[in-house]
Amino acid sequence: MIDLSLLTDGGVGWLDASGPSSHLVLSTRIRLARNLAGRVFQGRNSETEREEILTVVERAARETVMLRRATKIRLDALERTDRQLLHERHLVSKELAGLEAEGRVRSGASILLQDRIGVMLNEEDHLRIQGLHSGFALEATYAEVDRLDAELGQRLAFAFHPEFGYLTSCPTNVGTGLRASVLIHLPGLVLTKEITKVLQGLAQVGLTFRGLYGEGSEVVGNFFQLSNQTTLGSSEHELLDHLGKMVRQVIDYEEQARQVLLRDAPAIIEDKVWRAYGLLSYARALSFEEAMNLLSPVRLGVGVGIIPDVGMYTLNKLLVYTQPAHLAVAEGVEPTASDLPIRRARFVRKVLQSEVGRRG
Repeated sequence: MIDLSLLTDGGVGWLDASGPSSHLVLSTRIRLARNLAGRVFQGRNSETEREEILTVVERAARETVMLRRATKIRLDALERTDRQLLHERHLVSKELAGLEAEGRVRSGASILLQDRIGVMLNEEDHLRIQGLHSGFALEATYAEVDRLDAELGQRLAFAFHPEFGYLTSCPTNVGTGLRASVLIHLPGLVLTKEITKVLQGLAQVGLTFRGLYGEGSEVVGNFFQLSNQTTLGSSEHELLDHLGKMVRQVIDYEEQARQVLLRDAPAIIEDKVWRAYGLLSYARALSFEEAMNLLSPVRLGVGVGIIPDVGMYTLNKLLVYTQPAHLAVAEGVEPTASDLPIRRARFVRKVLQSEVGRRG
């Protein structure tokens, strides 16, 4: 199994809850899609060509300041559980990890990681430059990604058209190649039944929403991933400015919804929060979906001050380490182990007890 020391908390930018608005926004992620000029795009290239891309890009990355100490992980050399773990940490896409229906990993599929920055290789495009930060931090995340893009661009010739911009395998990424997203917790809007209206409004202004794991995933625990839908026709800064304005509006709507709940139904909200906390504290078996759906009201309770003795970092830790592959690796079992719900409940109890004990 993969060495978890390669994936310390410092390498997962959204785990420490130190970023702006981190009580609502877990993480900000920005990806830039790039392809090498003169080379066949993914889907039509050979195994030999993918290996050449891997060699060329890794050599260039080792010459940059930002990736000279990067850890290289070849996904085509990992077991499924380890690939699933990387996907659960939002470090690789479902496609790169080979977790789709056919379960096949493309040869040469790899990732280079250093702190909060990384490059996915041989995914849908030759390169996917990625940055991940805690909280709502579009500008800071883009600054890092843009810097790495510039460093790599000095050493690699990217496929670029003077009229259309950066060329990508998928037409929707042509232009800037930029995909920016925020992972945000919106229980207030869900409980006040305003969430559908808000999401419909976002769609009308060119944004899209997905679940916890991005494209094709379901919404669990009231976590939504909001992102731009198109990359052509606007500059990087225009795309980020538009997304930023819309996310700030959503944050305002969520804060207002929470105030309405506390004003109009304080006893009901307190009961919902403490009931969830009690179940997490004493349950003897928990599925991941159940854990997520219980962590949601607890996170709400911490955010509005109902629960004083639990920090956001602890809740982020529970969100990450109760996922099937993370828990399986930590426990030395398979993600399909029949007793995984028992192990998950035991882990949650231990973390919550230690948090209260440490603060008390």
